[in-house]
Amino acid sequence: MALKGPKINTSDSLNIDSVVNFILTLQRESGDIPWHMDGKTDPWDLIETAMGLNIGKRFEASFRAFEWLKNMQNPDGSWYSSYIDGKPEDLTCETHMAAYISVGLFHTWLMNKDTTFLEHMWPTMEKGINYGISLQTKTGEIYWAKSPKGIVDPMSLLAGSSSIFMSLKCALAIAGILGKHKITWETAFDKLGKSIRENIHNYNVSKSRFSMYWFYPVLSGALTGEKAEHRIEKYWKKYVIEGQGVRCVSDQPWVTIAETCELVLALYGMGRVEKAGIVFSWIQDRIYEDRTYWCGYTYPDMVIWPEEKISWTNAVVLMAADALYALTPASGLFNHRSWDGFTYTDLIN
Repeated sequence: MALKGPKINTSDSLNIDSVVNFILTLQRESGDIPWHMDGKTDPWDLIETAMGLNIGKRFEASFRAFEWLKNMQNPDGSWYSSYIDGKPEDLTCETHMAAYISVGLFHTWLMNKDTTFLEHMWPTMEKGINYGISLQTKTGEIYWAKSPKGIVDPMSLLAGSSSIFMSLKCALAIAGILGKHKITWETAFDKLGKSIRENIHNYNVSKSRFSMYWFYPVLSGALTGEKAEHRIEKYWKKYVIEGQGVRCVSDQPWVTIAETCELVLALYGMGRVEKAGIVFSWIQDRIYEDRTYWCGYTYPDMVIWPEEKISWTNAVVLMAADALYALTPASGLFNHRSWDGFTYTDLIN
């Protein structure tokens, strides 16, 4: 299925089947989907990749990815930061990686309304969310990880905590669907949202060179309205190369497709749909001959780097396209207007 439309000023380069079929070539029999052939797997990006499969309506493959996560989860609800061939590589246990499974599960449910699958995955998600919020401070921030020795690193990352904010929204929405009441999650959600809105200075500023630090509070819906507008406008020139895309880090001439598409989702979420479409159009010719997307490139010399085709990069392109063109029932997931706190209003309107 080729995506066409007036907002893409290129030769209908986005072909959903090409992207999804590429992801499927990477999936192992176990359900695992590494970054690239012979590459590592990390839980957060695997969930992102599963959402790409959902958009292509490859639910069996998506389910297998979630089943791999269920089988690999640690007893405390965490996952390791990375695996190679199903064996742990980095034994750090990150909070945002544990919690993000709820976003993938809610996305899946919006696509197919399979409540039985939610019930099946509930214990896994519940443990993941509980691990994520177990490192929350009294002021709302969430420490990013435990070391391989089980020592908490008392550092809060804005992008990671913003991801957990989105994860809590989706987890609470799932709890509502299943008729469960999770007061501790609601409390954690309120504290975390207040922290991001009012005490953003509490987060590790050394990570501010990364563009995710800039737009993730908006992408997650922790910042909305005037606060979101102000943040996007204030730092636009720091992270964006006009006509190209988003720098992964502000001090390097490296444009990445994933961060560009995530900015598209953030702009769409706050209602800047026209601008989101313009940004999305910038990367539509950054493709290989098989119509899969580059991971990134240097500018202005236009050197593709790295050369590997990345699973989750291609998945988030599909997520951005879905938001802009309403391709699936899950297209409104990141739309701020779709949420009232942790209530997904699109289900009741």
